[in-house]
Amino acid sequence: MTKKRKLLEKILAGSKNIQFDELVALLEAFGFTLSRISGSHHFFSHPDIPEIVNIQNRKGKAIPYQVRQFLGLIEEYSLTLEDEE
Repeated sequence: MTKKRKLLEKILAGSKNIQFDELVALLEAFGFTLSRISGSHHFFSHPDIPEIVNIQNRKGKAIPYQVRQFLGLIEEYSLTLEDEE
């Protein structure tokens, strides 16, 4: 099992203790790329999805509602980890 798969399972299990850098790595593993940064907001885009993902770094942690929004996009668009396609 890959590190990113373990992290995804941790998030799906309801953990709110997610590091910001871990979330960025997971976004990239799902095919998102950083499009821009405005202050504390990091905006990620995906070639197959019209929505933009906005995440913020709060003292090194990911904000829980933004993690949930990302999970919603994974489900809505049936995204898979790139190394598991």
